Amino acid sequence: MNAILFVGHGSRDPEGNKELLRFTEKLSRVVDAPVKETCFLELASPDIPQGIQRCVEQGANRITLIPVMLFAAGHAKIHIPLAIQEAQEQYPGVQFRYGRPIEVDEAVLDLLEQRVADINPGVREETAILLVGRGSSDLYANSDLYKIARMFWEKNRYRWVEVSFIGVTEPLFAEGLERCIRLGAKRIVTLPYFLFTGVLIKRMRAILNEYEWRHPEIEFHMGAYLGFDEGLIPIVQKRVSEVRQGEGVAWKALAEKAIADGHDHHHHHHHHDCGHHDHTAAHGTSHQAVRSKRS
Repeated sequence: MNAILFVGHGSRDPEGNKELLRFTEKLSRVVDAPVKETCFLELASPDIPQGIQRCVEQGANRITLIPVMLFAAGHAKIHIPLAIQEAQEQYPGVQFRYGRPIEVDEAVLDLLEQRVADINPGVREETAILLVGRGSSDLYANSDLYKIARMFWEKNRYRWVEVSFIGVTEPLFAEGLERCIRLGAKRIVTLPYFLFTGVLIKRMRAILNEYEWRHPEIEFHMGAYLGFDEGLIPIVQKRVSEVRQGEGVAWKALAEKAIADGHDHHHHHHHHDCGHHDHTAAHGTSHQAVRSKRS
């Protein structure tokens, strides 16, 4: 019997976890499998071992894990494969398969276009779009955001589409704003490229407030973060189909590499990139397109 196990990151904010569950509930209506469950990598229950156990208890002997995450960074390349390996040892009669996260997909561009349209920034020749990622120690995950930015520019032709990060790597958000200003933008639209959020949005708003005071000649806007938008459902469906067509991710090779690199599944909670995991309280208030205000 086949099972699909969706794996979200998990948040200390219960509302953030509820958003994932609402999203995977919608996914479950369109994904064909006898057993469909959702679990969290950390900070919430059920965790991956509990999610796998639920699938097995319902009779599943083929379990496909699908990470509901934006990029193939440390979680998708290290922590989830290690958890699958641990489960394989516990359930030797179960076949485990593994899919890709959302990564680069043209459907994401439609969501970004909608975030910008909600703001209606005006003349494209005078506007800079600044994508802001969480930042990762994984160079491929960071470079994927640059690829998305380029694809967005090709489709929309705003004068500038730039990239920055809120932590872990550079250029940082403030550096991205400085670059847009130096390039001559009369308005800057910040798009947080996050599935869920918390204190990071507050930090970005504070930085935008400071820049608005320092540069009253420039309009600063911040769009809604991606969130678990229904527009992501076809992408996740595609990831499930890829696995069924034999195009899944080689989780065993990833687990072996992680172990060779010295990673330990049991202790991964204590080794996160600090910027990447700074998401706690402000989740519910941040999913709105906002105009940075003078105070």
